[in-house]
Amino acid sequence: MTDIVIVETADHARLSLKLSYNWHFEVSKGKDDDKIFAVPDFVGDACKAIASRVRGEVALHSFDEFHRNSAKIIRTAVFGTDDSKEAKIRNRFAFHANNLIISNIDIQSVEPVDSRTRDALQKSVQLAIEITTRSQEATARHEAEKREQEARGELERQQIVDKAKAEAARKSLLELQGQSATVEATGAATADAKAQAARAEIKGSAAVEQSKLAAKASKIKAESELAEVKGEQEAEIAHQKALNDLEVSRARDLAEIEASKFKKIVETIGKDTLKSVATAGPEMQERLLGGLGLKSFSLSGPSSPLNMFSQ
Repeated sequence: MTDIVIVETADHARLSLKLSYNWHFEVSKGKDDDKIFAVPDFVGDACKAIASRVRGEVALHSFDEFHRNSAKIIRTAVFGTDDSKEAKIRNRFAFHANNLIISNIDIQSVEPVDSRTRDALQKSVQLAIEITTRSQEATARHEAEKREQEARGELERQQIVDKAKAEAARKSLLELQGQSATVEATGAATADAKAQAARAEIKGSAAVEQSKLAAKASKIKAESELAEVKGEQEAEIAHQKALNDLEVSRARDLAEIEASKFKKIVETIGKDTLKSVATAGPEMQERLLGGLGLKSFSLSGPSSPLNMFSQ
């Protein structure tokens, strides 16, 4: 559907907008099928509702602002914005009375109603075109001058680089010539110094090798003497150990002989005889005391004084 809407901006510029809308009915199969017939003149009602929204939104903006952002302003007026932080424009406008959905808006033309406004707009457009053209020309001229300056600077820089390379090459040549002359002048001295150094190195190497051989010989001699002393000590230890073992064996044999001898004597005399011999003295003393009428007595002398104070 297409509609022509007359709007007026905040600065009282009256414009004629030619708008076209894409639409369709949104219903579920077998549910609310008759709802699409609830509004007889749905085209007129939809155009009036959309025109009202567009007029209200355009009245909030100046002519210049609307001229620069007409598409965004009209789509925002019709579809509205969501609740996100970016406030994105929605993509549909629904009429719940008959499930009519406006899915898109095409702004076919925006023309001023007043002829003076139309002339002013044409002049503004022409002036904008001229300004844009002059700006593009100035930008192109500036870019050409910039490229020219860059090319000139690149050329001068290349010339300086070439001169620097030539000077570096000449310096390198002079250094090589100086090195060649130095080598020629000091060749003999260098060869003599190298020969002396080689001779000293050979002599030093020989002395070091001789010292190593002497040290090795001393080590072998010391190891031989140490092995000899060690062998003597081990032999002496083995001899002493053999003597000790022999002495221990002899003592053990004597002890066994004495023990066997004592055992044989005890067996020969008998246990009863030994018991009689051991108890003969105390029994004799007891008989003597009984004959004298004494129950006990004590002997004292210089070697065994009697202590009368002890308990």
